[in-house]
Amino acid sequence: MKNSYPNHRLAASVAGLNVLLQRLRATTFQRPRAAWRRLVAGLLCGLLALPLAAQNPAFLRGFVADSASGQRLPGVGVQLLGQPGGTATDALGNFRFGGLAAGTYAVQVTALGYAARPRVVLLQAGETRTIALALPAVALSLREVTVSQPRDVNQSLAAISHIDQALRPLNSAQDLLQLVPGLFIAQHAGGGKAEQIFLRGFDVDHGTDFAVSIDGLPVNMVSHAHGQGYADFHFVIPETVDQLRVYKGPYTARFGDFATAGAGDFTTKTSLERSQVKLELGQFDTRRAVVLLNLLGADGLAGRQLLSKKPESAYVAAEYSFTNSYFDAKQHFNRFNGLAKYTGQLSDNTSLMLLGSHFASRWDASGQVPERGVREGLISRFGSIDPTEGGRTSRTNATAVLTTALPHDATLRQQAYYSKYDFSLYSNFTFFLQDPVNGDGINQTDDRHLLGYTATYERDTQLGRRDLHSALGVGTRNDFSDLGLRHTVRRSVLDTLTTGRLYERNVYAYLDETLRLTERLTVNAAVRADVFTFDFRGLLYDTTALALRPLRGRTSRARVSPKLNLYYQLTPAVQLFARSGFGFHSNDARGVIRGTGADNVLPRALGYEVGSTFKVGPSLVVNTALWALHLQDELVYVGDAAEVESSGPTRRFGLDVAARYQLTRVLFADLDLNYNHGRQVQAPAEARYIPLAPSFTSIGGLTLKQPGGLSASLRYRHLNDRPANDDGSIRAKGYFLLDAVLSYTKARFQVGATAENLLNATWNQAQFATETRLPNEAQPVDELHFTPGTPFFLKLNASVFF
Repeated sequence: MKNSYPNHRLAASVAGLNVLLQRLRATTFQRPRAAWRRLVAGLLCGLLALPLAAQNPAFLRGFVADSASGQRLPGVGVQLLGQPGGTATDALGNFRFGGLAAGTYAVQVTALGYAARPRVVLLQAGETRTIALALPAVALSLREVTVSQPRDVNQSLAAISHIDQALRPLNSAQDLLQLVPGLFIAQHAGGGKAEQIFLRGFDVDHGTDFAVSIDGLPVNMVSHAHGQGYADFHFVIPETVDQLRVYKGPYTARFGDFATAGAGDFTTKTSLERSQVKLELGQFDTRRAVVLLNLLGADGLAGRQLLSKKPESAYVAAEYSFTNSYFDAKQHFNRFNGLAKYTGQLSDNTSLMLLGSHFASRWDASGQVPERGVREGLISRFGSIDPTEGGRTSRTNATAVLTTALPHDATLRQQAYYSKYDFSLYSNFTFFLQDPVNGDGINQTDDRHLLGYTATYERDTQLGRRDLHSALGVGTRNDFSDLGLRHTVRRSVLDTLTTGRLYERNVYAYLDETLRLTERLTVNAAVRADVFTFDFRGLLYDTTALALRPLRGRTSRARVSPKLNLYYQLTPAVQLFARSGFGFHSNDARGVIRGTGADNVLPRALGYEVGSTFKVGPSLVVNTALWALHLQDELVYVGDAAEVESSGPTRRFGLDVAARYQLTRVLFADLDLNYNHGRQVQAPAEARYIPLAPSFTSIGGLTLKQPGGLSASLRYRHLNDRPANDDGSIRAKGYFLLDAVLSYTKARFQVGATAENLLNATWNQAQFATETRLPNEAQPVDELHFTPGTPFFLKLNASVFF
């Protein structure tokens, strides 16, 4: 059977279409961008309405890359204008359209911060065509944002998080975590310890119910000396971070342990646009220096060169920070970070990423302040009861990722990683409650080796005429650690409370299937299986016998976690979703070996939510979700006793709203509203509060981004009052803070200033209801203890680019 439309007429149509596109682009400055796009889309759709009937279907393949560096761009949307649906690039930046009739097609890629320009392609019957699309970077415009589901379907906050990365200023590694909508943090140990995290009605402690990763490296530490799921993110240099993928709830099979309230998946930059030296100076003896060096330079590849050129990039980065902070006792906080990363396209089908990093930090801390100590004039708000608190920590990472394109439109990603981790923390939570003479100082130590491997096989196929994306993942994580807890006075050891050697292994596998049932409806079904082995050999202090007793044992537990998620594209500007899934968080190995019950080894979480991501007009993007989460057992690790306390089952529900609005070409507004309601299920009616769980939080701001290089941001943070204990008799105090950032950027330099707590509000950062005894007291007192928040703090910065 011959084509019903002669080839010479096809060629003439394509030539005419290309001329038309060129003329329209040449007059872009005369027409509003939105009108130009509507005109182009309308003309293209008119031409695309004349398909070529063919006996053999055609296939269109290709990849998408950054036009400046040549590096592939994974996870960006690709569609054929005038055709339903679309696809997204895989881990190698590749995309595929199959079963096409012969004809003329316009391919358009949508990626925030890149120009969306259609590419016209002529396909013959039975032909397989491969194209390369090079995207130039452009100024941020919310008109470019789409709400269609990305390749990673469970990342419903994709549009929001991409906007935040471009707009929200970053001053430290801590700010990276706060890019997660609705997430709050609190520091209470001189800046060197992992932050306390609050999200979706959880006091997550240091990461018990929120999983964090960077470049595939797990950040959370299992059975840690100080807290279960301890997530110290300070080894990340904020200037090197490129992307954040946010996942709320236990709906994604790729994440297992700790991913109950959600997960934050960060990636560092593949390449640097330019090298940079940055210096910062601030109040309280604050200093910071950052160096980023591009080792291979930019290729400046044109689109036509991408098919033959195999780009590679390499850079190194280093950071040094020092501050004495705002406390009465100088904190002597210092931190060093170093990073080296290489990314190369070994062949058309294979890419390799190598990364190594090292982090080291030391600090002194003022600890938590009892309210009565300030009220009675014993200390100031910025004073301390035990000024000998503080610590040191370090982490060295090495990882390699090999990504390979396989036959039949499949991709295999393999990663091996290793971390050497050291931790020593001196704390005193109860002052003189247990030992009226020497005090209750403790030292927690963790000397750890972490090894892991993950492999993910992904394939695009068709089930009948329906597109099917399959992902099969397997992996293992192995932790070897020497753990210790000792009683100290002025950082000298008095006696040992517990010590021992930990081995903990997690082996897992998951299957994730995403099926496009109709042009509008997509279903994602997955199941994950985890097997844990807990092994601890050591000594534990017996408070009854007043002596150390052996604590040894080995046990294994398994957990199966199914997921089911539905997505419906109501209109191009409105997507609805309904998600559900089981998850879990693991118990500390020492608690498991003690045999405190089989149910709380891997407590199950059940979560579900309904919501929508939608656009109102071209410049307002909104994400909203009504959610609920049931936790089988709320475990709280008590670090000063190396014990795990069980609060029993809990139930939470809430409403999240995130809105991003482009007011003008240069002015942007953002707003997050988060309502949470949580209770202990089996506790007495008068004591069902979940301590420190926030019930309402809000973040928002205005950001100005001028084309000439001037940027400014005015932002607020609000967290409400909340119960600090079960019955609500002690309440943690809320706060409202205002921060500002100003910068001016040109091709060769940048200068800027940051002002935290503009109103100089008196606020409490970390807060706890704790029973303590002061040196002059005969009886202990149970009341609120706090770490004071930052007063007005001004910091200046300057950068040179080369």
